[in-house]
Amino acid sequence: MENIAVNSFLTYTIGILVFFIGAWLTKKINFLRDFNIPEPVTGGLIAAIAISVFFIVTGNEIGFDLSTRDKLLVYFFTAIGLNARFSDLVSGGKPLIILLVLTLSFIVIQNVIGISSAMLLDLPNAIGVLAGSASLIGGHGTAIAWAPDIKEGGIENALEIGVAAATLGLVVASLVGGPIAKFLLAKHNLSGSRDTEPSIGIEYKKADEESFNHLNFMSVILVLHISIIIGYVLNLVLEQAGLKLPLFVSCLLTGIVLSNTVPYLLPKLHWPARTRSLAIVSDFSLSLFLTMSLMSMQLWTIAELAGSLLIILLFQTIGAVLFILFVLFPLMGRNYQAAVLSAGFGGFALGATPTAIANMTAVTKSHGPAPTAFIILPLVAAFFVDVTNAFIIQFALAL
Repeated sequence: MENIAVNSFLTYTIGILVFFIGAWLTKKINFLRDFNIPEPVTGGLIAAIAISVFFIVTGNEIGFDLSTRDKLLVYFFTAIGLNARFSDLVSGGKPLIILLVLTLSFIVIQNVIGISSAMLLDLPNAIGVLAGSASLIGGHGTAIAWAPDIKEGGIENALEIGVAAATLGLVVASLVGGPIAKFLLAKHNLSGSRDTEPSIGIEYKKADEESFNHLNFMSVILVLHISIIIGYVLNLVLEQAGLKLPLFVSCLLTGIVLSNTVPYLLPKLHWPARTRSLAIVSDFSLSLFLTMSLMSMQLWTIAELAGSLLIILLFQTIGAVLFILFVLFPLMGRNYQAAVLSAGFGGFALGATPTAIANMTAVTKSHGPAPTAFIILPLVAAFFVDVTNAFIIQFALAL
């Protein structure tokens, strides 16, 4: 067996090509669009399968230099922090607070289910964390970010396990949201008001829209780099204090603090939060990060764990559905908005925020708008989950 090493620049280039393959396939195949499978997932998985076939046929292993990918992860999470506004959280009111508490509680529950399932299957507890909030609520990005730390604990194929769990969760998340909402709407005879304007996502104000040019783009890169430098220093300070967190978490926190202080302290300064330039950097970073991560998976290393992952995911799905039906829906008010949020939470708890939005959109198209649901769920996902999840994962791994 020979190892074929692909350097960083070529890996970067191949990643862009693989992403466009995924984008083309998503455009052509209705199934991929209907189930909200992201382009990086489509392209990356196809590339990973092709590389696995190459390994089986030739015995040669292709290895990618992923140093550029790791930088893209930091860019993405720093951009999330820069887009965060405390004023949006205040406007959400009581439903936002309730959903936040429920979400944070479910992160703990998800890890309990994952670790318990791993113990039942006689697997290391760390695999239960990987198949818990690290890959499900956390998604591909968080699973990949924590893989090196979990690998140090003795799980050599941590990256492959985390990405596989996140990918399976994404598909399941797309399937459970609609049936949950349908059951709740029928049982409680609920429907939305047709008098309310539909709302999908959080709309940016027109004042935030600017023409895209090289100066705006360069200002975004400058602010991102300053935030990352501060986040790196903060990460070192926290590590010396005994708290080891991934670099992306400290950069995310830095971005949040800067975006909620600098514009008020320096009102004349053009701050790039929620601008087209920052959105382009963010989307590019996440898309290419996921593509490079997925295409570099060594699928043959997780073949023996495939059955175990499916069993753990089954337990996680049952746990999520029961939590939604008997905890989230009643506490959110047992009304139409609560039913829409239930569909969204199913997509978010097992998949990702885009999956949640897709689930809620499908419900509201048939039964009427639920504007508040489209505001508070993305806010909870954007502001709190990544940071809180990081602390809970750290605690779970310490156990």
